[in-house]
Amino acid sequence: MAMMDIDAGRLTARLVLERPEPADDGQGGAVTGFVERARVWALIEPRSFAEEERGPGLVAGVTHHVTVRARDDLGPGQRFRKAARVFDIEAVRDLDESGRFQLALCREVTG
Repeated sequence: MAMMDIDAGRLTARLVLERPEPADDGQGGAVTGFVERARVWALIEPRSFAEEERGPGLVAGVTHHVTVRARDDLGPGQRFRKAARVFDIEAVRDLDESGRFQLALCREVTG
């Protein structure tokens, strides 16, 4: 496969990478919270948009491709955060098989 020419200067969005961490809910159970793992520069590219009915109204779901420098600790179940926006990571792959950049398929849910 030919290497894609990625311009690192296009990674202009500053994101917080968070991982899930269970926490005691005070009643003998656990809730899942998220803790910061790293701050990364990224390129965010919207890919698709869909609306679905949930509860009392419509919820919009937007998928994004998020490109970051390669990391060995990036995977599904984690998320990126940019201020109040949250991007749930659904899948990750090496962008061009060079080991330099990773592409994360993310879902942002807005309500």
